[in-house]
Order: sequence, then C-alpha cells, then structure tokens
Amino acid sequence: MYSVKIKDIEKEEGKTLKQHFSFEIKELSAKVDSSLTFKSLGDFIEVTGHVNGEIDVECDVCLTPYKEKLDFDIDETYAKTTLFGEYGNEVELRNGEFVTDLNGADEIDVYDLLYQSVILSLPNKKVCGINCNEGLFVTDEEYQPEDERLEIFKNIEIKDN
Repeated sequence: MYSVKIKDIEKEEGKTLKQHFSFEIKELSAKVDSSLTFKSLGDFIEVTGHVNGEIDVECDVCLTPYKEKLDFDIDETYAKTTLFGEYGNEVELRNGEFVTDLNGADEIDVYDLLYQSVILSLPNKKVCGINCNEGLFVTDEEYQPEDERLEIFKNIEIKDN
C-alpha cells in the first residue's frame, strides 16, 4: 500500500530518496503527515524524518474521547539482508544498535513503520487536559452523606485529655 522500493532508493543521486506521506491509519483512528528520507548505507537503509498529525484516544482518567497531537521524529535502520547468521547467539543491543531486518524484502513498508512509531509515541497515561476532572471532586465541606446512619458521626466531639 504505502511502501518504498529499495531499488528506487539505490537509483537516486547520493542514494538518498525523500518522500512525503499523508494518510490515515484506520486501526488507530490517526491521521499522519510525514516527510521521510531514505538513505542507502551499503547493507543498511537509514530512514529519518518527522511526523505530524493527530489520533483519537480516550482519557485514562475520565474516559472522555479527545484528539492527541502527534509530533515526533523517526530514526530507523533497516538491514537489506538477513542478520540471523551474524547474530546466532544472544546479543545485547545498546543505544543506536537496533536494526529492523527486512529478511531480503525488496521494499520498506512505510505504513507499518508509521503505525509502530505512532503507538510508541503515545504517552503512557493519556489525559485529556490539565483540568481533567475539574469540579468532579467534592471538598469535605461540600460532602453530603447519603446514608442516614452516618449522621451520628457529625455530632461526635473529640476532647483533649
């Protein structure tokens, strides 16, 4: 659907291809607008760029639906050929060492890249705004007990010894 062929990247001057993508990710109810640069680095392809847009989410506090703004950078590296032979044993990945294996595929799926990037860019706790639940909490002075049996506690006097 939305993809970039590796041979198209290789044909460009400096082996660098710039593309603009604007589409809706239906599974997430998100609209994204991105400018991506694909650069061939021998056995690897580096994808960098910026993404803007919005996604429909639900507030984790009050459950109100709202739109969360998307504004983040992408910096991904893809291996053109499989890496399984080189990394047969467990290897600790450090910062900047994570590489997505294309397993010999001839194109990069931009839709999947943006889908995963949008999910990872969302905050752990989605809150509709700074005033979420404003007016929903009642102070002690405003509290009116609904159970008549609790009325007896209003008349309790505490005496200091």
